[in-house]
Amino acid sequence: MKLDERKILENWNDLLKVINDNFSGERKDKLKEMYNYFSERMMFAPASGFEHLHNCFAGGYVDHVLRVIKCAEQQYNLWKQMGSDCDGYTFEELMFVALNHDLGKVGDLENDYYEPCTSEWHRKNQGRLYDSNKSIGHHMPVPHRSIFLLNHFGITMSQVEMIGIFTHDGLYDDGNKTYLMNWADEKSLKTNLPLVMHHADHMASRIEYENWKSHKPVVNVQPKPKKKSWSNPNAAPKVSTSNQSAQDMFKNLFGDDEW
Repeated sequence: MKLDERKILENWNDLLKVINDNFSGERKDKLKEMYNYFSERMMFAPASGFEHLHNCFAGGYVDHVLRVIKCAEQQYNLWKQMGSDCDGYTFEELMFVALNHDLGKVGDLENDYYEPCTSEWHRKNQGRLYDSNKSIGHHMPVPHRSIFLLNHFGITMSQVEMIGIFTHDGLYDDGNKTYLMNWADEKSLKTNLPLVMHHADHMASRIEYENWKSHKPVVNVQPKPKKKSWSNPNAAPKVSTSNQSAQDMFKNLFGDDEW
């Protein structure tokens, strides 16, 4: 997958429109200030480091966030249509979480989170196109860095929004068990926003995986030749103990067929 410059710029303008359409007042101003600060870096950032994961390409981060926002809106409407109580949070809170859930992937105030992988072996054999930037001062989970960056730019959030950002990876992150696996009623989630958000993120990531897979080059694998049966099935093939060439060894194993 690859986005051209036109699509990258179009996505960026769509992201700014989300801020303009869903927020107001000082909060809107501070969000625009933060996104302007990270604009160039965020615009070209990938959403992951491995090509088989979601949106591992330049511009993949913003493309992923926009898809999560759309999925979150659809999930919100579906939950309401199916009779779920969505009155415990506002639509603005859901949009805030969707917009900023992966914010920590832009890095810290000075450094990118991802940098291009320079190992040809890892690129070819593992699909690792980006490495985590070792220049980032403090290692922390992406959701925690998201909260730090929002706090640094003076962007306030509700407890619902904070929990939504923390838990958007669901139980893929063991740290979320505190929020998601409390069976006592008094400790259970007070709203379904974290669930709606996780479903939206999971849906977007799966769609992006399917997009990658559909564009992945098909490798033609040649079938292995069939072995000839031995004249004596209980006898092992004879291999000379002398310095026998590979061609002679193949003849002993498979007969005189050409390879």
